[in-house]
Amino acid sequence: MDWLEAVGDRELRSALAFALAHPRPVTADELAASGGTHRNVARSRLERLADAGLLARGSERRSGRVGPGAGRPAKTYAVTPHVRAIEFPQRRYEKLLALVVDALPKNSRRQRLRALGAAFADELLRPVRLKPAKTLATAAQRLCAAVRKLGFHAAVAEVGDGVAVIETATCPLRPLVREHPGVAELDGGMWARLAAHALDGVEAGNIACATDACHGEGSCRVTLTVTAAK
Repeated sequence: MDWLEAVGDRELRSALAFALAHPRPVTADELAASGGTHRNVARSRLERLADAGLLARGSERRSGRVGPGAGRPAKTYAVTPHVRAIEFPQRRYEKLLALVVDALPKNSRRQRLRALGAAFADELLRPVRLKPAKTLATAAQRLCAAVRKLGFHAAVAEVGDGVAVIETATCPLRPLVREHPGVAELDGGMWARLAAHALDGVEAGNIACATDACHGEGSCRVTLTVTAAK
């Protein structure tokens, strides 16, 4: 089974959406409870998604107990990094947008890409309600929750003094960035504006964004650094 076949099946698509909506790997019991299905049916759907490469199998002890009596670790399913778009037929929009980017004036390309990324973030957030938070830790959690509501996986990996790291297996602009690394400012502008929506009293211009890991094969790691307003 390939990606297209998997997402074309309504039940499998629903199971994948369930996994995408959670910051941590999911289990068959959790999927079964959410949809009122038998555990074996839920496990079968998750296994088929794993066979298609959309989920990765793992194990995790969910009880919090260790040692004798802790029980067997639960089998888990985590969203795998999606580095290409699922299309039928293949429309190659990433290549088209890359050509549009190349047509931008070189002396203002960086600023224009960041502005376009910010505008794209505003458009993305139209369907969801994102309440600004006072602290960066809460803002990062709310931002990831909003991104998951849009159908993209995102989870907070780290939060420190003025810095938050978000890990996303399905970044909205990942296929484009992989196709054309020169559009990194577009991706950075999007994440900075998303963070500005989540953080009360902070403008996107005061948020630096690094998305270097998005060019690889693993999950994207988006590093957001908040600076004081001048």
